[in-house]
Amino acid sequence: MIDLFIKGGGMMWPILVLFVFGLAISVERLITLTRASINTRNFLQKIQGALKEGGVAAAIEVCSNTRGPIASIFHAGLVRSDHGIEAVEKAIMNAGSIEMSFLERGLIWLNTVISVAPMLGFTGTVWGMILAFQNIEAANDITPSIVAGGISVALLTTLFGLLVAVIIQILNNYFVSKIDRLIIDMEESSVEFVDSLIETAKVK
Repeated sequence: MIDLFIKGGGMMWPILVLFVFGLAISVERLITLTRASINTRNFLQKIQGALKEGGVAAAIEVCSNTRGPIASIFHAGLVRSDHGIEAVEKAIMNAGSIEMSFLERGLIWLNTVISVAPMLGFTGTVWGMILAFQNIEAANDITPSIVAGGISVALLTTLFGLLVAVIIQILNNYFVSKIDRLIIDMEESSVEFVDSLIETAKVK
């Protein structure tokens, strides 16, 4: 594999840098999204129980001790509970928008890697073909050994660029699907949370 990388020429290095960069972003997103995922049903039951037993203050404490976007959204709504249900709903919407932005952070860089890596590979292809024709011109002859070197560079950079794009694309799709599930959980749980808040805390 190392030999193939070396044979690919200088354009392999920027593609490798993109690959490492994409993997670093992916690891960060994986950790962040994993930490953001909680059992929504169990958490909602904890909030409902806290509202019944200790009121809004107890529910706020539960949110403060729980990580993740759903806990942050609930916390924002509970803090505004004494201002009426409309204020609660507005706070939840604002907090939800912020949390969505946080969840989606970094995905634009993954999309950049997905787009640029094949382009660099194709650039290497063009460069390899240029080398092949230069070698032909210098030798004033066309033989397989003369042409093969340039074509090898062309094929290897294209292959590597496409492989990087495919790997990062798969990771990106996984993150997008995970974010979509988290957003659906936030929306569904927020509706139940507001209903519970109205029922138990008597927000008017």
